[in-house]
Amino acid sequence: MSGQRHRPGRRFLALLCLVFCFSFVAPAHAGTSASYTLAPDAIDVGGLRGTSANYVLNASAMPGGHGTSTAYTLRGGFAGQLADAIATAIDLFASPLSVHEVGTRQITAALVFDDLSTQPLAAESVSWSVQSGPIASISPDGLATAAAVYQDTAAVVQGTYQSLTDSLTLAVLNILPDNFGGYASDGLDDDWQVLHFNLPPNPDAAPGADPDFDGQNNLFEFTSGVVPTDASSRFLIQAQPVAGQPGQKRIIFSPRFADRTYSVQTSTTLLPLSWQPLGSFTTGDAGVVRTVTDTSATGARKFYRVQITRP
Repeated sequence: MSGQRHRPGRRFLALLCLVFCFSFVAPAHAGTSASYTLAPDAIDVGGLRGTSANYVLNASAMPGGHGTSTAYTLRGGFAGQLADAIATAIDLFASPLSVHEVGTRQITAALVFDDLSTQPLAAESVSWSVQSGPIASISPDGLATAAAVYQDTAAVVQGTYQSLTDSLTLAVLNILPDNFGGYASDGLDDDWQVLHFNLPPNPDAAPGADPDFDGQNNLFEFTSGVVPTDASSRFLIQAQPVAGQPGQKRIIFSPRFADRTYSVQTSTTLLPLSWQPLGSFTTGDAGVVRTVTDTSATGARKFYRVQITRP
């Protein structure tokens, strides 16, 4: 009888061992698909590892799993997997980083946290200001309006959210050649006037002014490409007879530039409506000097002038 009492105990121990061994190896299952792989953890048999092209999930039998992706980090060890991210900076953005003069460009902002994640900010929550350059104004919702410029010019805007501040540089592009301040709408390019007469106002920069007293006003000197403040820089034209060719005359003028068009015109009376394009002629260039030969210079008299057109 004593031998029979001990047999049930031995069967019970054997059963416990089977159950324990089964529960120990059960978590170590592998699963795969076209996008995911699930493999047992080599160190902690209670942990499983899941991966895909974009995600990695490391679970653990102990508290605190870890999950990552290209945009998020899931931190373990907290109830509900919560983490306290702290804003460390503010970033300002615009696309593109340029604005046409007298045009507008929208500026946006985002908070940057200590884990490098970002969160867009409502533009109205940012305090906007102009740090430097030709930005005429910035609206409360971050719309920047550029001022008129005479050349491409950098401008810096600033945004502040609570204690965080950032700045952004914009290029204000000169797309309207004749709209700058006191030099606007006078037929002369603003950059040419500023180059020779500095910033407006300056009466010497007016189209009809002749500050170097050479008999050619600013509008003509701008068109012909000479310097308006140097009396020795003038557009010159002369007519000469051709030796041995009584029916021909040479019209010689300078300076000639490749980016301008020159048309020789003739008249016998000098009346405004009497000028006509030269009919029969040949042309030769030597540096900045052009020679046009009138091959039908007949008659008692004939006047010549050169019409200049610039792009």
